[in-house]
Amino acid sequence: MTQISRWLVWLSRIHRCRGFGIQSPTDYAFVRYVVNEHWPYYAYEELKGDDWLTEKLGRLYFRLANWRQPQTMVADRYQRYWQAGCRNTVFTAMVATVELARVEVEDRAAWESVAQHCDEHSVVVVEGIWRSRAQWQAIKCDERTGLTFDLYYCGIVFFDKKRYKHHYTINF
Repeated sequence: MTQISRWLVWLSRIHRCRGFGIQSPTDYAFVRYVVNEHWPYYAYEELKGDDWLTEKLGRLYFRLANWRQPQTMVADRYQRYWQAGCRNTVFTAMVATVELARVEVEDRAAWESVAQHCDEHSVVVVEGIWRSRAQWQAIKCDERTGLTFDLYYCGIVFFDKKRYKHHYTINF
């Protein structure tokens, strides 16, 4: 992704930054203090060294793990970011109930495998949603999902069915 296209994405979403327009206090707090938190965290210095997108997403995953504090997770390439956010997390090949997970948008089998193990406390990050808008739309419309956040580089899906189904587009 070129510098120009990054700026164009940012400019097209400028009116959706830092939680503007979100009426729910819990959703606003999530966007403001987890997704778009700009204060430096204690582990940012030790997590440097990746390309800009990997580092940007890795810092988000660090904040998600710090916020969610999952006991178990499926191991993936961002394991060092997840582990820095929650040092007590145990990484395995598969978990019985998903607390926090990451899947690629193109991998429908992984999405189905993860989604069937989710409950109302589960949070799933769908990475690369700009590569397959049709698959992201299918995930948003899935009857198992509740709240969704479109951050352009990734999507965050909540499975809490007690709340109204809602979709937010966020400038990340």
